[in-house]
This record gives sequence, C-alpha cells and structure tokens, in this order.
Amino acid sequence: MFIPGPRRPVEDATAGDAGGDALEAAASPLRRAAAEAERVVGQPVRDVRVVIPAGWGPRRRTWMRQVAHRAGLPQPRLVEAPVAVAEYLLATGVRVPVGAFLVVCDVGAGAEVTVLRRGPTGFEVLATLADAAAGGTAIDHALADALIGPSMAEGQRASVADSVRVAKEALVSHPAVTVPLPDRPPVIANSAMLDEAVRPVAWRVAQLTQETVAAAELTVGDLAGIYCVGGSAQLPHLAAAIAEHTGTAPIVVPEPRLVAARGAADVGAVDTGTVERVEVPVPPVRRAAAIAVPGFASLALIWQCLLTAEEHGVLGVYYSVSVNWGEFTMAAVMALLACLAAGTVLGSLIAARSPTPGTRTEGGRVSVGILAAVSLGAAIAGLYAVVTSQYFGMPVGPYLKWALWPIAPVSVMAVAMAIVAARQWRTPHGGWSALLAAPTGSIVAATLGMGLIQYSLTADRWPDRILWIDIAGRVGGFLLGVAVVMAVVTPLMFRLILAAPVSVICAAIVSRRAAGMLGVIYAIAVATWWATRLWSRILRPAPPTPTTPPTGPVRAHMSPGGGR
Repeated sequence: MFIPGPRRPVEDATAGDAGGDALEAAASPLRRAAAEAERVVGQPVRDVRVVIPAGWGPRRRTWMRQVAHRAGLPQPRLVEAPVAVAEYLLATGVRVPVGAFLVVCDVGAGAEVTVLRRGPTGFEVLATLADAAAGGTAIDHALADALIGPSMAEGQRASVADSVRVAKEALVSHPAVTVPLPDRPPVIANSAMLDEAVRPVAWRVAQLTQETVAAAELTVGDLAGIYCVGGSAQLPHLAAAIAEHTGTAPIVVPEPRLVAARGAADVGAVDTGTVERVEVPVPPVRRAAAIAVPGFASLALIWQCLLTAEEHGVLGVYYSVSVNWGEFTMAAVMALLACLAAGTVLGSLIAARSPTPGTRTEGGRVSVGILAAVSLGAAIAGLYAVVTSQYFGMPVGPYLKWALWPIAPVSVMAVAMAIVAARQWRTPHGGWSALLAAPTGSIVAATLGMGLIQYSLTADRWPDRILWIDIAGRVGGFLLGVAVVMAVVTPLMFRLILAAPVSVICAAIVSRRAAGMLGVIYAIAVATWWATRLWSRILRPAPPTPTTPPTGPVRAHMSPGGGR
C-alpha cells in the first residue's frame, strides 16, 4: 500500500483497496520508524514528535494521535511544520528577534504558506493558507502528461510515477535525462519540459505567499524573511516567482526536506534548571491614555450621578430618587472600556503568576487578559449598581438593569475576540493592544456632553442663569451626538456629513425624560464600534488584491544569499 502525500488531509488517506484501514496504513511507517529508532539507540522510544500542517484542526490532530496509538507509540507531541522550521532556523543561527515576523513556504506534495511571529516563549501562527494542487504532485502529473500523454490509463500512470519523480529531481541539476517506461521505449525529458510543468505551480505558491501575508494584515516590509522548505523547494522558478510577487527574494533552506523534522526535535526544549519568566509590559503613553481616559471618565460620571441625584419625599412617607439613568449607564460603559483597554496588561500579569503553560503563549495571554477585563468591567458596573442603591436606600434591581444590560453586547463581542486569540486564528493589524483601545476622542466628547446635560437638569435655575443653563444642556447634547458619530463612523468625510444632523437631534431632545435614552444610544454606538472592528479586523479582514498569472517567462529578482 502507498500513500503519496502522508501530510495531506485525513479524508485523502486511503489504503491500497477500498476496504483497507486508513489508520493502519498511516501507522505502518510510524511503526517502522520507531523500530529503527529503538535499534539505533538501544532503548524504547519515550518522546514522540509528529510534524503536522499548521492548518490542521482538532479532528485531524485527534486522528494523528490515534495513528500514533495504533503504531504502539506513546502519546505524541504534535508540532506544526512551520513552527518546527522556525525553531530550526533559530538553532542554526538565523537572527529572528522577539516580535519579528517571518514566512515559511512549505512546498512538498502540496503547498502550505504560513506567517509566524516570534513571541517571548516561542513562535505563534498568525495566518496559514494551503493548496494541495500547488506542489510536487501537480508537477509530476504535468510532467507525465508531457512525456506519455494525458490519455494514458490511471493504472499505467501509477506504474511510471516513480520514474517521473526521479526524472523531475534529476532535471534540477541536469539539462536532460532518460525516463524508462514499462512496455514501451524510454523517452527523453529535458529542462524545458520541467520549466513548463513548474511555472504554474510556482506562480500559485507565490500568489499563496502574497495572500497569506495579507491575511495576517502585514506587509512584506514587516517580514524578517521568507524561507522555502519541502521536497519541491529547490525546483526552478519558485524563488523567482515569489520574488516577483512580493518584491523580496526568498531563501531556500539547505536540505529543505529534513528541516521540519530537525526543528521538531528542538521545539519546547527548555532548561529545567531555570524558571521561565514572563515580562509584564509597561504600556507607552498612548496606550496608558487609552486606559486612563475611560477610567477617569467613568469615575467622573458616577461621582456626578451620585451627587446630583434628586431625592423626593412627602412627610417622610413617600420617598423616591431621580437618577440620570443615561449618565449611570455611561459610567458602566466607560468602566468596561477602561478594563478592555488594559486587557493585554492584565493578561501579562496573570501569565507571570500562572503555572499553566498555555497562558504563557501570546494567544493565551491575550485571551486570558480579555476574559479578565470583561469580568472586571462587569464587576465594576455591578458595584456601581449596588453602591448607588444602598446609598439611596432603593431596590437594587433597576440599577443592575441600567448598569449590566447596556454593556452585554460589548462583553459578548470581547469574549468572541478572546476565543479568536486563544485559537490563534488571526492577529489583528497593529496588535491586540491597538484593537482593544476605544476611541479616546469619542469618550471625551461623550463624557463632557453627558456632564453638561446633567448640569442643565439639576442646576439651580435662577432667573439670570436660565438661558445659560439651557445652552449648556444643548451643547452637551450636541457633544454627545458628535461622540456617537465618532464611534460609529470612521472615515472623516462621513463623520462631517453625519455629525451635523445627529448632533442637532441629540441637542433638541435633551430633557430629563430623554437623558436615559441618550445614554443607551451611546452604549449602542460603542457596541456598533466593537462589532465593526470584530468583523473588519478579525472575522472578515479585507482580502488581498487579486493578481494575474504571468504569461511569459518568470523574471528572477535575486539578492545575495537568496535561494536557488
């Protein structure tokens, strides 16, 4: 039985006959490799590492563990191929600083292109794209068609597969080779045939590289390098096509077939005598402002809400309190925004004191930090409700409703971001800290606006001050409308167009009865802002601009040290 691409998707793994056991077919080579390893070292195999594609999900990873179990091996450690390659590059002296990005083009039977980022504790996958039809198998089929014609039966084609594969590898360094064929005279294969077979595959790998970099929301200028590995990495035109598409000449790693296997042996190798430290980053001034502004805004709003609330009572029998529910709601929203802006710092603090290895990865820290921020923001909002209700001696139910329900949509979307970070599906452009920071201008405008509205509703209306108090309330409504537009709309031109009508409407409806509605409107605007960023930055980032395959020869742009 023969499986031509052992790292192809699980559903492609077939045995020699229709009723064969795919698990046994995949376990057989592992069993033989383990037996040879035991013969060489003279003791049983205890540490098993299996290289898998970065794009494999939970089902395929579980299947591979079942294969290792069928082969009689201990529980394996699954190492993603690009991560293994990156570890090998580090071990051989390639400089990849912490925070740097690199691309690994793994071209074997198929192609898989991955963008990696080096974090303090290892490499993480930012984006990966694969195409099973862009590798050595497609080249073999094209070369076989050129040698024996596309009309040959599938059984005959399989009989000459080894001869075609050997001829393909020989043509890399020889102008022509003789290819023996069963039941017919041998034929001559030359480098022109190989070039014709390789060119569309090389173009597709180059396009895949460009798309993967765009999917990671990076540019070629952000990369520390592009490295080609795999059995087909040394084929002609591949490096030139990647250079043509990206403007950067890739490097073909020496002995590209063995790089992933050698790198997997070094993954996770740590000095047991030292304890890994996780540094807690000190946020720069801009990020500190993104945390401090909503935090102080929340405290200012809840302080004014408590001090200016109006208590009513008749002979001590009927007692009620008039609270600006809009200001109370906005205080809860600002508290949540401040906590989310500090999400990455919270994650680093938790990781520095956590014994769990999963929280020390980049994705683990961000995920834990976002979840901690959501919990802390909800706790502060609930605390506002409890303290306010106890301060006035009123039931806590209405206060909890106005504090927690408006922040629920933002909390749900933040949890979705935490799931994305934990599974390392995608890292947003600019990093997670930039994504979690709310627009400071909108927060300042909304806080000032609601503060002026509350002043106009509760200030002593002396005859000589009524006009100015009313103007202050209208200005506050105008500022709140500007804040809503700044949160919902990003392009400056659209902001200018929408700010006037929305602000005028908000200024016109300022009243004691409408104050709560204005606060809810701003909470909806913040939720819309978060939904837009979740969709456009993580779930559906802008696709790369499609390119057209070359019709003529691919021009090579090489630099010293580039791949062949």
